[in-house]
Amino acid sequence: MNIEQYTANWNFPTAIRAGVGRIKDLPAACIELGMKNPMMVTDPGLSELPMIEDARIRVSSALSGCGLFFGIKGNPTGENVAAGVAACKKGDHDGVIAFGGGSALDAGKAIALMVGQSRPIWDFEDIGDNYLRVNEKGMLPVVAVPTTAGTGSEVGRSSVITHQDKQVKKIIFHPGMLPGIVLLDAQLTCGLPARLTAATGMDALSHNLEAYCSPYHHPMAAGIALEGIRLVKDYLPRAVAQGDDLEARHQMLVASTMGATAFQKGLGAMHALAHPLGALYDAHHGLLNAVLMPYVLKVNRAVIGHKLSALSRFLDLPAPGFDAFFSWVIELRQQLKIPHTLAEIGIDDSQLDKVGQMAFADPSAAGNPIPFSAAEYQRIVQDAIRGDL
Repeated sequence: MNIEQYTANWNFPTAIRAGVGRIKDLPAACIELGMKNPMMVTDPGLSELPMIEDARIRVSSALSGCGLFFGIKGNPTGENVAAGVAACKKGDHDGVIAFGGGSALDAGKAIALMVGQSRPIWDFEDIGDNYLRVNEKGMLPVVAVPTTAGTGSEVGRSSVITHQDKQVKKIIFHPGMLPGIVLLDAQLTCGLPARLTAATGMDALSHNLEAYCSPYHHPMAAGIALEGIRLVKDYLPRAVAQGDDLEARHQMLVASTMGATAFQKGLGAMHALAHPLGALYDAHHGLLNAVLMPYVLKVNRAVIGHKLSALSRFLDLPAPGFDAFFSWVIELRQQLKIPHTLAEIGIDDSQLDKVGQMAFADPSAAGNPIPFSAAEYQRIVQDAIRGDL
């Protein structure tokens, strides 16, 4: 394997610089976006790792400084964003380096949005034309450096932020939230433990799969989703089994960006349920999607069978059809040691009514192949708690 063959620059949906060692381009990326004193946003765990300090030194030596903010939760909250905004203003920072997994990327983008706003963050929820309320001149540029291959937030125009008082996740959106430059460096993901590699990788699969199955018409997104699913099939087991497999790590980063690019076509019931369950139980988003996946596929079978038949042929699965793809998902989860039930990750049936109502109201529900009622969402969760497939 010649890993150098994967070193490339491309410009969809933003400027992406991919390849092992591309972290060296971070100072130049900041300068290109007009930054002189950026603030790096990461999570508490990463903040203590050498890669963060090395990157800060690299940036500080080329620019006039580089701050650091890491006060965020695994499911970032409005309070986390407000604290980041305060730190950004105090340090007189003129840009954001969002460095880490989905939580750091989402928080970093939200902080860059909110630094120059007078309205509360919830006024920019992705409903109707709320994004027009944004003072675009107050937004800061963002360089995104993902260290996990899952959310694809580095190529997204929104952030998922938890409203703690209401215990609900809200999607904050503005087209300008799309990072100006993304660095995809597989070397940065090699330290991720196998269980998190599996959970985040299944999140990438869920994005591609739900986008592909969404009933909305977007042929380009559907094509991207197909290839993203193939990359997950070929490389996620390798990345989990051998964490320093740079080719597998690189291809999973690509699959992740493809998923977040494709899901402009829509998401579905996996995400409609993962959002409230994550908000109520503070559970890992990618793991929730991984557990929920077969239960959601089962209830959508009547209308996605033809799509999964085509997908199974593309993936070269034996006896192409819905059953072939469904069996592959089950086998993949077992291979990656993904729990079979929600009960195994601490989720019970005490809030079924609330989860059903929240899932029904979640924006992702609109992209599901079948419109489900709140009661139907409740039954899906109940099946996933019990393990009834």
